[in-house]
Amino acid sequence: MATGETLIHLDGVTKVFYTDEVETHALAGIHLEIRKGDYIAIAGPSGCGKSTLLSILGLLDSPTGGEYRLKGQPVAQLTLSERTRIRNREIGFVFQAFNLIGDLNVYENAELPLTYRGLSSVERKKRVQEVLERVGMAHRMKHYPSQLSGGQQQRVAVARALVGQPAILLADEPTGNLDSKNGEAVMDLLHQLHSEGATICMVTHDPRYEDFADRSVHLFDGRVVEDTVTSGVKTQGVR
Repeated sequence: MATGETLIHLDGVTKVFYTDEVETHALAGIHLEIRKGDYIAIAGPSGCGKSTLLSILGLLDSPTGGEYRLKGQPVAQLTLSERTRIRNREIGFVFQAFNLIGDLNVYENAELPLTYRGLSSVERKKRVQEVLERVGMAHRMKHYPSQLSGGQQQRVAVARALVGQPAILLADEPTGNLDSKNGEAVMDLLHQLHSEGATICMVTHDPRYEDFADRSVHLFDGRVVEDTVTSGVKTQGVR
């Protein structure tokens, strides 16, 4: 559960995309606070701004207006190199399409974020083995992505996101490319990680999975139209 320490604070964040003479307002005045230990589901119809918001939270994109503070620091003042460093150290990403590298095995994929840290091989090995065990994939560390099921690939992707010990885990439709059984397994894994103290912000189009989170933030036309506390009690299977 949340401890009260604010990790992310958005104040009036907007995002406008310009193409030719057309302006598309993807986000329109987003106010959002994410605290350490939160598990937040961002939901809403297609095109409402969910993925745009997650890209901004993950420093993959910049807002057009408003203020974004990450652990108290204004993001707008960061240089490109500082943004890259913070993404590597503070933010873990889980994508719908897994984004594993095909010619690297499970161990190498999970290790990848650590190769930019200057850690010793001993420390890297310790961390990778720990996260692979945590997601139940240690027995597959020599396998390649093509030898794994979709659910297994997503578990490796979660391990890769966790290996850097990030402040927050951002998951963009983590069950979107999975069948219902594997989707449930990944949701159970995220629930387990949250119960162990992870802070998670997940975009989902599936209302069944919102109940895994403690808060559900609904977007519509780029605005927050609902921010409610949910049960966060589902642990096994989605019906």
